[in-house]
Amino acid sequence: MSTNLILRRGQKTDLQRVYGMVKELALFENEPEAVISTVDDYILAFEEGLISLIVAEKANDLIGMALFYDTFSTWRGKMLYLEDFYVKPAHRSLGIGDMIFDAVIEESLNRKCKILKWQVLDWNTGAVKFYERKKATIEKNWWNGKILLD
Repeated sequence: MSTNLILRRGQKTDLQRVYGMVKELALFENEPEAVISTVDDYILAFEEGLISLIVAEKANDLIGMALFYDTFSTWRGKMLYLEDFYVKPAHRSLGIGDMIFDAVIEESLNRKCKILKWQVLDWNTGAVKFYERKKATIEKNWWNGKILLD
């Protein structure tokens, strides 16, 4: 891995590029039309302190990111939820994802969280293997529920 990689907390000025990576992720997950949020939604959420970011930057280009927020588990207590985690394809298998994910774990610990939680698609075997290498439990017995309020 090149030494000019910078891992840092994301800033408001990163949100346009983070939004672009979220759209890339949605395309990878075969749901590009599902992204109906806007960059303005991201800016408002960031300004309100609802979301936080860790970004990987190389040569002034964002090549990876994690977007997360605090929440609460009634069973465990304070929880960090990893909403999106993405490394651009040209930069995968270089340890960048490990660095970002480890930084999210560290952030969870710093916030005194009892649990770090996220979702992974069942067909994304590369991601599942990545998380299992990190000693994660991949739950297969809970189903997601949602109501779209648009």
